[in-house]
Amino acid sequence: MIKKPKQNSFITSALIAVLIFLAAGISAAGAELTLADCISAALEHNPDLQQMQHNAAAAHAAVDEARSAWWPRLALGGSYTRTDNPPQAFMMLLNQQALDMGSPAFDPNNPADTGNLRLSASARWRLYDFGQRRNAAAAASAGAGSADFMQRAVRNELVHEVTRAYNSVLQAMAMARVQEQSIKSLQESLRFANERLAAGAAVRADVLNIEVQLAQAQEEAIRIRNGIQLALAALNNAIGHELATAQSIRPPEDFTVPQTAPPALAPAMAETRPELQAARQMTAAARAGYRAAGAQRRPVINAFGSHDHDSDGALDDMHGSYIAGIAAEWEFFDGGQRRAARERTREEWLAAQAAEASVYNRLLLDLRQASLQAQDAHERLMVTAKTIESAEEALRIVREQYRQGAADSTRLLAAEAALCATRMRHAAAYYDYQVALSNMRRVSGE
Repeated sequence: MIKKPKQNSFITSALIAVLIFLAAGISAAGAELTLADCISAALEHNPDLQQMQHNAAAAHAAVDEARSAWWPRLALGGSYTRTDNPPQAFMMLLNQQALDMGSPAFDPNNPADTGNLRLSASARWRLYDFGQRRNAAAAASAGAGSADFMQRAVRNELVHEVTRAYNSVLQAMAMARVQEQSIKSLQESLRFANERLAAGAAVRADVLNIEVQLAQAQEEAIRIRNGIQLALAALNNAIGHELATAQSIRPPEDFTVPQTAPPALAPAMAETRPELQAARQMTAAARAGYRAAGAQRRPVINAFGSHDHDSDGALDDMHGSYIAGIAAEWEFFDGGQRRAARERTREEWLAAQAAEASVYNRLLLDLRQASLQAQDAHERLMVTAKTIESAEEALRIVREQYRQGAADSTRLLAAEAALCATRMRHAAAYYDYQVALSNMRRVSGE
């Protein structure tokens, strides 16, 4: 009898220590993960955005590649050749300034093995091409601009996707909380029913009906908990790596109801959307490509030159020579290749124009839908906020009536279900409204 209190005291102290340790661990490991944290992580880790960033970088490199056509091409070369072919051997000796036609050993038909070391520097520079380079560079520049705008569009879409996924997690958690409240309420109703049954004021069927309803609510709670995990998986997928957990996200304690809905978005906002700007840049690129294809039918004018040093193999006995000139080239027949290329690029230009118009129409619809969705969510939120108080009061009245035997279990269960459904709809409307606000920011190009 004396040791038992000491043992209980020891067990109690140990349990308290364990709880303190666990609480400290949870506090350290469960730092709150805000929406801003998720968005920042997604902008750093999301592979779709990284792909667009690399695409934009490649497009800008293509601009430098196209502009390089205005610069001359410079090259260095070296070779060593040995032959007894008469014309080639004769030319090698000439280049080396070593040909002696008066020598008794000179036999142009049977030359000795002759070697030649040549070191050369050459240059080639296109002087004029009737706009081929200019239009190719314009197409590349427009393509880079389109890639930049598409990167902005993907970024906006990603921010909205993370916001939607984050609010989906919060909504699932809110649903779980509502369901737990419903389970506790049903458990309380079951306790009333058992008390009335024990007092002979209720039938066994009342208790069974409430037990069935409680079991269904507990089953729904399991489904909702699994829904939280699915929502977390979607959020982490949008972020690009495993970051969010059920312990790191804190749902709000209450839902602040805005008094007024956001104003409708003006159609003119479509003009600022990066998707439309990207489409317009693609149209400009296609137009420049069409013009470049037309310029290919014109001649090109190039300047060229080289400086060569030849010897029989000795670096200290090199003999120099040069050649320079201007050449014009016009391929006036190619079997219809350039005509077909011009027709192809023309159709690509027309297709880009049609795509631009389609994007504009889609953005107008996007603006309209975003405004309507925000208005719908706001109206539902206002209605459900007012309905919750009524549903709570109705359940209180029916429960009191059931205690006094003035209401049956059917009315009690209906009141329980009505309150649970109202709370569910209110939570759904609140997070739908948050997502709608994010969507409005997306479609306005923010």
